[in-house]
Amino acid sequence: MGMFDQYPSRTTWGMAASGAGLAAFDQALRRHMLRVYNFMTLGLVLTGLVAALVAGTPALYVTIFGSPLKWVVMLAPLAFVFVLSWRFERLSAGALQMLYWAFCGVMGLSMASIFMVFTGVSVARVFFITAAMFAGTSLYGYTTKADLSKMGSFLMMGLIGIVIAGLVNILIGSSMVQFVVSVVGVIVFSGLTAYDTQRIKEEFSELHAHEAATKLAVMGALSLYLNFINLFQMLLQLMGQRDD
Repeated sequence: MGMFDQYPSRTTWGMAASGAGLAAFDQALRRHMLRVYNFMTLGLVLTGLVAALVAGTPALYVTIFGSPLKWVVMLAPLAFVFVLSWRFERLSAGALQMLYWAFCGVMGLSMASIFMVFTGVSVARVFFITAAMFAGTSLYGYTTKADLSKMGSFLMMGLIGIVIAGLVNILIGSSMVQFVVSVVGVIVFSGLTAYDTQRIKEEFSELHAHEAATKLAVMGALSLYLNFINLFQMLLQLMGQRDD
């Protein structure tokens, strides 16, 4: 997401391309983007496996969500995001990867309740719809010649609005507010997917050392992972079938 924009870029797109040769640079960029998508995909797989395991094990589910421990599980992912975004420059590539995998696992714990609220069929259907939307918007962000950085501030304003409205709706419990938040959320996180994909692409440089390149790939994967998870949750609120 946009919160990771502060990661230092060693060179501009044009300088890197002219220095290494366009063909060689494009090949290196594709390898980098593939690495980002691999990190993101494996993170989603880990999250899904943990969520399914907890939801399918009554003893685990009751222990977590039938006690105050549920608040720890629900708030822990936010703590991980803060640590990853604020401390990544001081962390080694190995430590950053371990934190990323731990974050994805904890997200699985927090999302286990989805399998108890919505039917398995609707969860699967919305997941594939989310994957299709994500792939389309990310491909657009990768291929477009338009400068999407101009969208960044508006998308972040929309994100802040979603967070505030979501917190207020916890208190008032309005289905209409939830519907509006979900619709706006789909638009915002689709836009952020395209925006972040272009940002990750433009931050790449062949001049990065292996350590810096790995950290850049992990942080890029985290951005896209968060967009995917949030888009999935918003679509699930709109299209998911609840398990009565």
